[in-house]
Amino acid sequence: MERTMGIALSLLLVAAGAIMRFAVTVQGHGFNVHTTGLILMAVGAVGVLLSLVFWASWGGFSRRPAAVASTSAIVERERPVEREPDAQDTRR
Repeated sequence: MERTMGIALSLLLVAAGAIMRFAVTVQGHGFNVHTTGLILMAVGAVGVLLSLVFWASWGGFSRRPAAVASTSAIVERERPVEREPDAQDTRR
């Protein structure tokens, strides 16, 4: 089964990148948190754009004819209907 990055994961990457870029104030050696946040935001933005571009291919806004049910249904057998006795019949 093929899995692709959807719009939800893309928005999650943008949000995580924005937090790392703008909200984290840690300074480290060899690993820049702000650059990593910027990269995550860029990857997430590309994912959002690709999701929106290819949305029509899986049925987003494209116009397709509606599925029509078949009018030639075959009834194999009829079932008898059993009804409860009326209230008047039970008083007798």
